[in-house]
Amino acid sequence: MTPELVATCWTTAGTVRPLDASEVSPHTPGARIDAVADGGWAGLGFAHADLAAMRATTGFAPVAEHARARGLRHVEVELISDWWRDDEHWRPRWSLLLEAADAFASPVLKVGTAFATPWSDLTPLVEPLRQLAIEAADHGVRLALEPLPFSMVGSVPAAADLLRRVDHPAAGLAVDFWHVFRAGTTLEELAASVTLDQIAQVELDDADADPVGTLFEDTRDRRRYCGEGVQDVTGFIRTLTDLGYTGPWGVEILSDEHRALDLATGLDRARRSALRCFADAARP
Repeated sequence: MTPELVATCWTTAGTVRPLDASEVSPHTPGARIDAVADGGWAGLGFAHADLAAMRATTGFAPVAEHARARGLRHVEVELISDWWRDDEHWRPRWSLLLEAADAFASPVLKVGTAFATPWSDLTPLVEPLRQLAIEAADHGVRLALEPLPFSMVGSVPAAADLLRRVDHPAAGLAVDFWHVFRAGTTLEELAASVTLDQIAQVELDDADADPVGTLFEDTRDRRRYCGEGVQDVTGFIRTLTDLGYTGPWGVEILSDEHRALDLATGLDRARRSALRCFADAARP
């Protein structure tokens, strides 16, 4: 069976990069929706900057209607950070993301933490994340906490332990393959540390053997298309499938190479390379 593939927000963002002065894509939301639908994808994602620009211009409703009319079943929204801070300056962004999730009927909202040496004690995050989950559940949306090897929550096992302490069904996990292997987590450790009910989102990509530049520079500028690097993408697919995961698979390609391609060409290459890995994973 063909997997449902979602072109995550950066896969269709064009020339902009995370932490650029402006993260608003040069492609209109409608152009991104059409390119994704024409390319055979099941959905796409939008990041906060694009959502803020969308709300300030057309509003969410016509974009959501366009996505539904083109048959897209999954629209992801991201990203909320700073939710553990007492000053609550993050609240306006949180409100925007919840409004967008409502409009697009998004089942998942991605959650991040700050760049840092990974914390050994995540206790200060337990109650804030539980409160965020309670608020998300009121909107029928689930959180997908994404651990990064250069952030406060540095690995999937650490994030899974945190979720067990949070103990709320709306608090879930985003499992991004790049962040799994760059954190040094083996597929065996992944399978042993995560339970199926914790997985809210899965993302695919690939990379070279060693990082180029900092970990952030490598993840932003040097990701490879699935199967075109040296990491075990097929093993990752098998591991998640063996855990019982049957949801959509995000394809998150961030690289100078990908950004240099036109939207349709980049999407076609991202989708075809991912599907080849699924075909390999299905073989005995």
